[in-house]
Amino acid sequence: MEPNSFQGLRLRGGFIIVGLEFVVEPLVDAMGRPALAKTQIVGRELHLTVLSGLSDEEKSVTLYHEVLEAMTVASSNAPEPVQDFNEGDFERAAYEAHERFGPVSPKTIDRMLQFYGFREE
Repeated sequence: MEPNSFQGLRLRGGFIIVGLEFVVEPLVDAMGRPALAKTQIVGRELHLTVLSGLSDEEKSVTLYHEVLEAMTVASSNAPEPVQDFNEGDFERAAYEAHERFGPVSPKTIDRMLQFYGFREE
C-alpha cells in the first residue's frame, strides 16, 4: 500500500483525504483506549493517522473502517445503510469490504462508499 496514492483522493460526498500518515507512537481514541488509527475531520477534509507495523490486511481493514466511519459521522445526511452503525458495525463492514473488494486502494474505497450509498457530489 502506497500512502501517497491516498493523499488528495477525492471521495464521494465531496470529501477528500488530505493526509495519510503512519506513526510508530501509540494512538489512543477519544475515550483514552489504545487505537490502531484515528481520523481528524476538518470540514470535508480527512486527516488519517494509522499505527505502523500492522500487517497488510490490518492496514487495509483499518483504512476501510476509518474512511467509512469518518464519512458517516461527518455527513450531514449519511446514507441510510450506515446511519445507525456503531463501532462494531464499522469494523464488520471494513472486514467485509476487504473480502468483497480486495486490499484497500483508491478504487476499492470508492467501490465501498458506493456500495453503502454515498453519492458523487
